[in-house]
Amino acid sequence: MIPGYYGYGVGYHSGYSIYLILMAVCFVFSLWAQASVNSAFRRYSRVATRRGLTGRQAAECVLRANGVSGIQFARIGGSLTDNFNPTTGVISLSSDVYDSTSVASVGVAAHEAGHAVQHAVGYGPIRLRMAIIPICSFGSRMSWPLLVIGLAVGITPLIGLGVAFFALSTLFQLVTLPVELDASHRALAALRDGGLLTEDELPMARKTLTAAAMTYLAALATSIVQLLRLLAIFGNRRGGRDD
Repeated sequence: MIPGYYGYGVGYHSGYSIYLILMAVCFVFSLWAQASVNSAFRRYSRVATRRGLTGRQAAECVLRANGVSGIQFARIGGSLTDNFNPTTGVISLSSDVYDSTSVASVGVAAHEAGHAVQHAVGYGPIRLRMAIIPICSFGSRMSWPLLVIGLAVGITPLIGLGVAFFALSTLFQLVTLPVELDASHRALAALRDGGLLTEDELPMARKTLTAAAMTYLAALATSIVQLLRLLAIFGNRRGGRDD
């Protein structure tokens, strides 16, 4: 958001008010999503699985069930910092997940194993995400500096370039959402089919992973609203208007 640069006509006030309302909604949604995933993880971290599998063991079972080998495991600090690095082939699990036998830990670890399975089978969206990471990362770093400079010196093409770079970060968020949803789907299917969780435990893991997915949806919604605002600003500048 770059306030205070454009004129103060009726069109400006109306469009800007709508933008502020939408951003406020996205902000509340983001807070709710983050609170939900933290709450779900804490709640189901207190529920031990009947089979007594740790997070790492559950992830290993998901990998074996999908015929994936050669994946290493590492322990990392923090909470909900779990991730899979396709470059090194390492699933990193936080201390709350690695050795824990809770339903939440098993679900999170299985989700990361799901990402490893995606890479092993050549899942389309994750291949696309990997391909666009370099340009999207560059665009994310350059978008706001270009926008600020373009607005400050009044160079419309520079503003347009900044908007285009910002659109790349929105594209990354858009591609990321199905990747995360699919990883959770693969995880839950493996946990169910392999009998790793009982019928009453599986919904708990699903709630944890669904809550986590909402954080990605919130990030996408916020990015889309910001992009629409930037497109409106760029369109007004191209049209020679001040609002």
